[in-house]
Amino acid sequence: MLDMLINVKKSCCIRVGQRHDAKCVDILSSDGTPIAWVDNIRYLGIVIVQSCKFQCSLDNAKRSFFRSINALFSKLERLASQDAQDARGLTFGK
Repeated sequence: MLDMLINVKKSCCIRVGQRHDAKCVDILSSDGTPIAWVDNIRYLGIVIVQSCKFQCSLDNAKRSFFRSINALFSKLERLASQDAQDARGLTFGK
């Protein structure tokens, strides 16, 4: 046995392979607490999905990317419309 403590609240198990959907026996920590079996794991920002083959989900990364791009475009659009209004005021000399 390893002489290392495991934080059961932050730990989980996932199964990848031919029998990924088969029910597994609970894995117990050294103090007898079971480690949860889950369908997906987020590790270093990448979501690993339970599947027949090793598979990663990019949905969260895509969503975050497009959210950032949309926020940037909205700020640029606001700046461009302000510049256009300022230019009109200079041209027509209010």
